Amino acid sequence: MRTLLRLEDLFAKMAYFTEKASAADHHVALNMLFEILEIASRADLKSDLLQELERQKRQLSALHNNPEISEAALNAVLGEIEAATNTLFDMSGKIGQHIRENEWLMSIKQRACIPGGTCEFDLPSYHYWLHQDAMLRRNYINAWLAPLLAISDSLDIILKLLRESGKTHHFIARQGSFQQMQGGRVAQMLRLSLDSKLPCIPEVSANKYVLNIRFIVANYAAKSALYEQDVAFDLTFCAL
Repeated sequence: MRTLLRLEDLFAKMAYFTEKASAADHHVALNMLFEILEIASRADLKSDLLQELERQKRQLSALHNNPEISEAALNAVLGEIEAATNTLFDMSGKIGQHIRENEWLMSIKQRACIPGGTCEFDLPSYHYWLHQDAMLRRNYINAWLAPLLAISDSLDIILKLLRESGKTHHFIARQGSFQQMQGGRVAQMLRLSLDSKLPCIPEVSANKYVLNIRFIVANYAAKSALYEQDVAFDLTFCAL
């Protein structure tokens, strides 16, 4: 689940910076591509996604003819799952192999790991590319990203179903601390929300027995300290 959330974040950032026009934005987009490559190259990611999509398809298919379920909405979700599954199946070879076979991209990736390693005197060809027309750069970036979009589409469906699966409850953390016994209840994701004006940050630790949440003072210059006031928050347990 952490892998899917990291990839979701990287794909979103890459889409944002790719749509921009400056050379600096496209430099960041390319770095996002390299990070996506590192995470998505896990040997079992594709098979894990396919298994989860198939499991969701079976569970949702069982809801046909349920009077409380909209057949149109159900068929639309099943159609999305089927399309994502087919696209994922069509991916051949190792994920991101087209990037690894591009010597020019690999030279940039290698230098990008070094602080300041992509300066114009280190990578003159990259400096030249960054000063081409923004549309040309954008087309290149989208072409390099395209073979990885099957991963993005699949994880988007899984995370959407997961986020919509839970029921939200309202709690109060007394003097900044909250604890709840789980009783064996299992969740793949906990979603926590609170008033954005509160100057505190939640720290969550959980296992199948107990859930602990501590709210820490949002102080960026000192050591972390407990926010010793009552904090109202909403909590959603999400499980596929």
